[in-house]
Amino acid sequence: MAIIVDEKAKVLVQGITGNQGSFHTRQMLDYGTRVVAGVSPGKGGEQVHGVPVYDTVQAAVDSHGANASVLFVPAPFAKDAAFEAIDAGLETVVIVTEHVPVHDAMAIMAFAAERGATVIGPNTYGICSPGKAKLGIPPNVIFQPGVVGVVARSGTLSYEIVNAISEKGLGQTTVVGMGGDRVVGLTFIDVLKRFERDEATQAVVLVGEIGGTAEEEAAEFIKTMTKPVVAYIAGRSAPPGKRMGHAGAIIERGRGTFDSKVQALEAAGARVAEMPWQVADLVAAALGT
Repeated sequence: MAIIVDEKAKVLVQGITGNQGSFHTRQMLDYGTRVVAGVSPGKGGEQVHGVPVYDTVQAAVDSHGANASVLFVPAPFAKDAAFEAIDAGLETVVIVTEHVPVHDAMAIMAFAAERGATVIGPNTYGICSPGKAKLGIPPNVIFQPGVVGVVARSGTLSYEIVNAISEKGLGQTTVVGMGGDRVVGLTFIDVLKRFERDEATQAVVLVGEIGGTAEEEAAEFIKTMTKPVVAYIAGRSAPPGKRMGHAGAIIERGRGTFDSKVQALEAAGARVAEMPWQVADLVAAALGT
């Protein structure tokens, strides 16, 4: 069973008339996602790949019953776009946008919590429930329906690991990109809880990276899980003191290092791969396949 989104999701794309919005709308449609509408202020009445465009989210919701949104909106306007989506009652909001100011992200999360909306991102590749729906930018060809739940901070590493899981014949229930920013919506723990409850998910893969304490915090929850967890942490060779790419990749007071994350995860019972291509083998071993 998929978590968060499935084949019933009615998706609207905010920023659909831009280059990225238009391109990835086509990809999502090709995957089978029910993209019912797009929103681009001042472009109402147009169509993109046969998808009707509206000036406001509320108009799209009123016309098509949309319940999820994916944002391809420039960073200065992402807060307003997210607020508009949440205010219109959308259940899930995926913010692909990079460089969203941290105070804007904090405001978005506070408003989402108030309204009971689920926010994925910012700075995320999105979410995919294989064979059901994809919201975001990952390549269509890597996914295969199966039994492994995946949650990650890194996009390209996710693609490599997901593809290996597919080639192993295990497939995925849902793949979630948390986003690489300092402030994001869903945390590792939020997603792990959903995978733990999901009957179809038999094993979970956690893809982390140096910086922040999200993985150490996740390790505390992993101790309570009944399903096997395989992890990979990126950044083993990162030079000390070097500024890295993700805004969330900050090491503080001895926590957030490669070693601290691996130690915490292993102590929690997770199997930690040394290389990305080892993850699929460890999952197969954990499942006895």
